[in-house]
Amino acid sequence: MALIERKVDLHMHSRCSDGSLEPHELVQRAHEQQVQLLALTDHDTTAGLQEARNTAAALGVDFIEGIELSACWGKLGVHIVGLGFDPAHPAMIEIVADQQRRRRERNEQIAARLAKLGVADAYARACALAGAEPGRPHFAALMVEDGKVPDVGRAFKKYLGSGKGCDVKQVWPDIGVVIRAINASGGAAVLAHPAKYKLTRTKLRALVSDFSAAGGEAIEVVSGMQPAGVAENLATIAAEFELQVSVGSDFHKPGMPWQELGCVTHLPAGVAPLWHRWTECL
Repeated sequence: MALIERKVDLHMHSRCSDGSLEPHELVQRAHEQQVQLLALTDHDTTAGLQEARNTAAALGVDFIEGIELSACWGKLGVHIVGLGFDPAHPAMIEIVADQQRRRRERNEQIAARLAKLGVADAYARACALAGAEPGRPHFAALMVEDGKVPDVGRAFKKYLGSGKGCDVKQVWPDIGVVIRAINASGGAAVLAHPAKYKLTRTKLRALVSDFSAAGGEAIEVVSGMQPAGVAENLATIAAEFELQVSVGSDFHKPGMPWQELGCVTHLPAGVAPLWHRWTECL
């Protein structure tokens, strides 16, 4: 493992998706953690980018536009991070609008199921809580607020977790559709947290192969704090398919030290960091 030459974090979330901090608060915290280069990568939205960029500029932190787009590889849901794109490009505007439409339709169905449990006006309340299109954590918070469950964890375990009664299966676009949108808008597509998909090495290689063939450029070899050997294994796969690498904390909220901003400090030796293409211009 080699020390990264500067503190880089290219995967984090604000309140614009499922994080707990406003974009300016997130960047301020990253600055306090000595992060020198960051990307805000909210789920399926670019709503927080301008606020984050303005705050980063004021603090002297280098900033890259980012987003984490949901996609499907066969029947498996995966996440693809887009970095360095133009948020105003028609291709990005179109994919974000489509993702938001899919989220809205699913959320309305979840709210209808929650109504049967006595959680009234769940969609509007979740939107107000999120400040944007909500996610399941916002619905879980409403269930706690209405006294249906003692905590968010119980809401997911009993009602909102995958396959539970109030969960609605989401259908996302194919990885090729998402990658093309990122590339068309001038960005680079990164396969997010590959180890979290719990695939065998053979299936993971198949996923990375298809990702690369579709125009993907990098994979996250480090996502927060990982078990020993994960980064090296992913670096080997990246090299096999001639892909660059990226890193990120996947930060969502304070109090989770294994996902703290800037917690990534080392990279496997011999890899090609994706962020070098932007640092040369910053």
